[in-house]
Parts: sequence; C-alpha cells; structure tokens
Amino acid sequence: MDTSTIIWIVVGIVVVIAIIVIVVMATNRRRQEAQAEAGRRKAAELRQSAAETDAAARQRDADAARAAADAKQAEAAAAEARLEADRLAQESAERQSAADELRTEADERLRKADHVDPDVAAEGNRVADATATTTASGERANENGASTDRPVADRPTGEPLGRHSGGNGPGNGRVR
Repeated sequence: MDTSTIIWIVVGIVVVIAIIVIVVMATNRRRQEAQAEAGRRKAAELRQSAAETDAAARQRDADAARAAADAKQAEAAAAEARLEADRLAQESAERQSAADELRTEADERLRKADHVDPDVAAEGNRVADATATTTASGERANENGASTDRPVADRPTGEPLGRHSGGNGPGNGRVR
C-alpha cells in the first residue's frame, strides 16, 4: 500500500470518527434537552401539586379558625347563659324571700286580728264557727261536710266557710 492510500484511509477514518463524534454530540444535546424538558415538566407538576397542597392547607387553616371562633362564641353564649341562670336564680330567691316575708306578715296580721276579735275563742276558733267540725285529716269542715281549705286562724275575717272557688253553682262548697 502506498502512502497515498494510507493517507486516504487515515483521512477516511478521521472523517468517520468526526461524523460519529458529531452525531454523538448531537444526540447528547437532544438527550440533554429532552431531560431538561422532562425536568421542567416534573418541576411544573411539583409546583402545581405544592400550590394545591398550600391552597388546601389555607382552607383547613380557615376552617380551623372558623371552628375556633364558633367555639369561642359558644363558650361566650354558655357563659352568658350561666350568668342569666345565676341572675334568674338570685331573682327567684329574692322573690321567694319577699313572698315568705309577706306570708309571715299576713300570718302575723291574722294572729293580731284573732287576738283583738271578740268572736275568736282562746284556741283560735271563731265562736260563730261552732257548727264547723274537724275532718279526719285535721281540716275544718262545715255542717255540710265541705272542707274549708284552711284552718280558721289562717282565714281573713269575714271570709265565708267552704271552698274558695268562684261562682255560685252547685258543688262549690259554699254555705248558704
């Protein structure tokens, strides 16, 4: 082989190697570009997922804040209800105390009235009530057997014997 042939063979091999290097470099670039594009797509998907997760977290934060506000409002309402219940209990106790005082005052006045009334005997029975009897349960009863509802000493002066319901119909227990 002569030298010119060897030179052409070497040049051919160099050209083939150069073509192979150019092809490999081109495919490497395409592969790198494809990998970069895949990485961009993956990063975009991850960003989208992170944004959705962040939005869900914000929604849950808002729900938690609403629930906390509702709980505080319910606690405030419960505290207000407890205060109102305490106030009503106090008012009830005051009214009961006032009623007890009035009842005591009325009983005292009735005792004083019986003390100064000449028609009341020493044991607290009216002389005019001599026809009234006592039932087995200790209630006073008139001559018809109708209960007088309360002892004579607790009845205001001038109140008739018999039941204290209104009306003049039959069975009302009034003495005629």
